[in-house]
Amino acid sequence: QVHLVESGGGLVQAGASLRLSCAASGSISSINAMGWYRQAPGKQRESVAWITSGGSTDYADSVKGRFTISRDSAKNTVYLQMNSLKPEDTAVYYCKAAGRSMWWGQGTQVVVSS
Repeated sequence: QVHLVESGGGLVQAGASLRLSCAASGSISSINAMGWYRQAPGKQRESVAWITSGGSTDYADSVKGRFTISRDSAKNTVYLQMNSLKPEDTAVYYCKAAGRSMWWGQGTQVVVSS
């Protein structure tokens, strides 16, 4: 079992930056990749960014050049650095881990005001 805890959300103005953190605990060796999803009100949950155990990354087109996913293996933590935030980035951001199974965090709210 893997337990994920997100933090770092908040209310910011457009153009600001936020860094989200996702701390993993439990069966860490079961994880092959970790990523961030988001779900805006009335919309489906969408993938934002992924990082594999090998360090490869992938981003949604809507965040390329603005968001950066990284990891600290020693801390079992994945980060999402979000720069140049836009109102359309407003959503609940969820951390997800994939491996022998899939695990989700509880989510952290990001609100970007115009």
